[in-house]
Amino acid sequence: MALFFYVRLIALTAGTLVYLFLLALILGHRRPRNFERLLFFLVLALFAIYAGGLLEMNLSIEYSSPPEITQRFATSVATIGFLFLIPLVVHALAQYMEVFQQARANRPLAVLVPLLYAWAFCQATIFVALFDFQPRNIGSGLLRILNLGLSIDFVLCPCAAAIMGWVVLRRERNPDAKSLAKWIVEASLLLLAVAIADLVRVGPTDFTYEVPDALALVIGIMPGAAIIYYALKRNFLEYGAQRNLVYALSATVLALLYLALVHRVSGWLAPVFPTEATASVLLFVLIFLFEPLERVIGPALHRHFSERMSGVQRLSIEIQDAARQGNVAELIAFAERRIREEFGSAAVRISVPHDAAAKALEIPGGLGHAARLPLMKNNRQIGSLEAVTTGAYITGETSAALEFLAEQLPAMLDLCRLIEDKLGLERELADRERLALLGQMAASVSHNLRNPLSSMKTILQVQLEKPDLPFDIRHDCALVVSEIDRMSSKLTQLLKFAKPSVNGQRVGAVGLARQTAALFGRDAERRNVRLEFDCPSREISVTAGEEALNEVLSNLIVNAIEAQPNGGRVRVRLVGEGDWLEIRIEDDGPGISQEIRARMFQPFFTTKATGTGLGLSIVFRRVAEMGGEVSCESPVRDGRGTRFVLRLPRVASAE
Repeated sequence: MALFFYVRLIALTAGTLVYLFLLALILGHRRPRNFERLLFFLVLALFAIYAGGLLEMNLSIEYSSPPEITQRFATSVATIGFLFLIPLVVHALAQYMEVFQQARANRPLAVLVPLLYAWAFCQATIFVALFDFQPRNIGSGLLRILNLGLSIDFVLCPCAAAIMGWVVLRRERNPDAKSLAKWIVEASLLLLAVAIADLVRVGPTDFTYEVPDALALVIGIMPGAAIIYYALKRNFLEYGAQRNLVYALSATVLALLYLALVHRVSGWLAPVFPTEATASVLLFVLIFLFEPLERVIGPALHRHFSERMSGVQRLSIEIQDAARQGNVAELIAFAERRIREEFGSAAVRISVPHDAAAKALEIPGGLGHAARLPLMKNNRQIGSLEAVTTGAYITGETSAALEFLAEQLPAMLDLCRLIEDKLGLERELADRERLALLGQMAASVSHNLRNPLSSMKTILQVQLEKPDLPFDIRHDCALVVSEIDRMSSKLTQLLKFAKPSVNGQRVGAVGLARQTAALFGRDAERRNVRLEFDCPSREISVTAGEEALNEVLSNLIVNAIEAQPNGGRVRVRLVGEGDWLEIRIEDDGPGISQEIRARMFQPFFTTKATGTGLGLSIVFRRVAEMGGEVSCESPVRDGRGTRFVLRLPRVASAE
């Protein structure tokens, strides 16, 4: 029995420290998610079980007749923690599946969790009603119900943990999380076996609701120890990144253990040696332990630092590889994601170019620590790197790693821009070569087809002037003439695409846009389309070619009208913004899908049965020749509509 007593004492002490360590780790992390909150209360319930049992055992050691109020407090803490263990286990694991495995809770589980909480509250109410646990109350009906409920809980708790852990294990893809779930399932099955054996041996009517026996206590430490191991070694739930918090907690736990040892040894030696003298000697011995501790801890810290720097160097290489892809936006997004993952940060932001007036990155929940490091190039700040933690302060090694990355990022951004510019020039050169070939082809086609087409049209028109021409031949000749006109217009469009526009003129964009829109007013009325024109009262000039700008507006207005065969609205709006003029052409048509928007400016791509696929290509090329930009937004409102936005550089007024 003495061995059983000391096993229980050691298990209760270890369990209290393990779950106290986890409580501090979760509190230090301060991630504002429901899962972390549930995990905190679950660990708090386990801590209450072990702490209440440890207090109860210490009372039996220190006092021959423990104080009644302290005895009640210890029993209450352990019992309340045990009562709420089942709903917290099921709820926390269900929330884990929903947050990390994207598996929504099914209906039976959504109903079961409130029922389990209600069951726990009912038992807690009975427990409060029977707070005076004296032998004379053993026969009371409420106490029998409570005893039976605790018996059921003692079996159902590991059973529920095993079932939920098995569900998590089956759905989990992360190998570390899967291994942790396996530990939890195995510990739950062992605890279930102990609970069943204890229930069979004792029987439900005599079952006490105090802390379980030594074996159950030892097994109950396993899930907490496994979570700590995977949190620190495998960065489970990103707790491992809080190294400063881990070091502080470890030192605190060791100090508590040593103080407990001092207290215990002082008590053992009290009959032969003064308690204060024993405590002083044991505390003084710590001075001689510093050098051995340094020899043990030093290599471990050095190894950890080397691993940390190796990880930072690997991260730097990954970001550099991403920079070689030649896309600055993707590089910044990749760097933010990888830095956030590597250091367990709540948020990371890389701001380029530097904006001194930009708002600092917010700390989630107002709890945590933020670091803002400048990105310097030639002694000039070109941007900033911001990292925010959820709770703990950023450690010195993490700050050093972030500073190292902040020094490397400007060179990576320059490399990425150079490659992006190089790829852009190569694409532009390839486009120019393709357009040059297209121009040669267009000129050749035009030369070889236009003259024969003109001759054919002339001959047919002469035939149509004959009054005695039969009706069916006249109809066929007219049809051929219309087809020749259509072929000529397509040849003209092909030549326009291949031939660069003449720019450099000062063009009044407002007047030209009003004139172009008026030309299509009659066509819009015929198609039951309302054409609206909205422009500033003053003229806005741009540097362009009048013919080229008219061609761009005509193409976009015609497309907007044709997109609404059953009638609708087309709005042409001009807005002057700083050094730019924005021309917005919007329709109420069905909109353009993302797949079509990705290819709509490519030559010869069309969705029209009789289209050439050159209209929007001409728009894109002409706007680029003017030094402007063109973009498409769709849908605009209520899942419908398309808006084309032209941005052209303005010419300063002559005033």
